[in-house]
Amino acid sequence: MRVIEPIVKFDLAFSLFCLQHRFSDPLARISRAVSHTGDGHLYVLFGGIAFLADDMYGKALLAAGMISFLIELPLYWLAKNFFQRRRPQELSSMVTAYITPSDRFSLPSGHTSAGFLMATLIAYFYPPLSIVVFLWAGCIGAARILLGVHFFTDVLIGALLGMSCAQAGLLLTTEWMI
Repeated sequence: MRVIEPIVKFDLAFSLFCLQHRFSDPLARISRAVSHTGDGHLYVLFGGIAFLADDMYGKALLAAGMISFLIELPLYWLAKNFFQRRRPQELSSMVTAYITPSDRFSLPSGHTSAGFLMATLIAYFYPPLSIVVFLWAGCIGAARILLGVHFFTDVLIGALLGMSCAQAGLLLTTEWMI
């Protein structure tokens, strides 16, 4: 347990730094909108548009996305329930949560995981969009911290989970799709 104490202290200090300043309320409004882009509806929309509009990569992107999410969702759920890490506002009364999270535990960040999963897939099939989609995924992760529902390490592990699941999905689908 002593190994993770410095991580827990860093996470709490970082959350307090991000949430205790005069710009917290305006940033929370922006963060809410950014976070909402990671709720899943855009992933379905993008996959559908790619499938219908791109004869070269659309089917492969959709297949890789479905396989990747079939891998990511159970791993995300298992990790949440294994670690059972409490959310920032539960660890400190000085942390304000600007939204009500959809589940009880914070590790890993599901929004961040899904955002980085999609960013990885989009960057693979459409490399010119790489910078934009990875910045967008990073903004989703930052928004989750600025909303007071995740710690920095929740977001970091969520990003790693999403990218890893996307890579696994690509390995499982691109060999027979392209």
